[in-house]
Amino acid sequence: GFSELVLTMDIDDAVRSHVEDIKWSSHNLLAIINDILDFSKIESGKMDIIEDEYQPLQLISDIENIITTRLEGKPVEFLVDLAPNLPCVLYGDSIRLKQVIINIANNAVKFTKRGAVILHMDYQYMAEGQIMLNISVEDTGIGIKREDLGKLFQSFQQVDSRRNRNIEGTGLGLAISKQLLTLMHGDILVESEYGKGSTFHIKL
Repeated sequence: GFSELVLTMDIDDAVRSHVEDIKWSSHNLLAIINDILDFSKIESGKMDIIEDEYQPLQLISDIENIITTRLEGKPVEFLVDLAPNLPCVLYGDSIRLKQVIINIANNAVKFTKRGAVILHMDYQYMAEGQIMLNISVEDTGIGIKREDLGKLFQSFQQVDSRRNRNIEGTGLGLAISKQLLTLMHGDILVESEYGKGSTFHIKL
């Protein structure tokens, strides 16, 4: 908060650059703390899934705004591919679903140097009043080695750490996403080709 106040003042460029570093470091630290808090809530069985009506188009719009901001300055496009007949209103925990998709899309952005990150969303009719949401996040990033795929959803795991040591993170994002989806009776799978990209598939 104080760094944002300082940024509104008349300061020289060198000071502004340092204060912006403080601001973004604070955001990164806050994200790490939030991950650890969420993880401890899930581990202790105190994570509540709160279901309500939500609009999937609004959800996607919010995600698009956040991910587009993360992409500033990178030669990477964020594309959205939605089923044209997606229901206008769904019932579920939209806040936790948004958290899961942003976690996965953020990872895609971090590990993609050029090309695209694509969010797909469609559905299958299951029964009266019930659908299966099929969501995937596809990227043209660095990919994951076959032997590392099994480690992806483990806590505090960052695969290929020698190559990725300059990329920040706790190694909790995917573990939290997997556990949140389990709480919501969903699942997540990944396909990847090392050096070419990855696709994360969510069913909910």
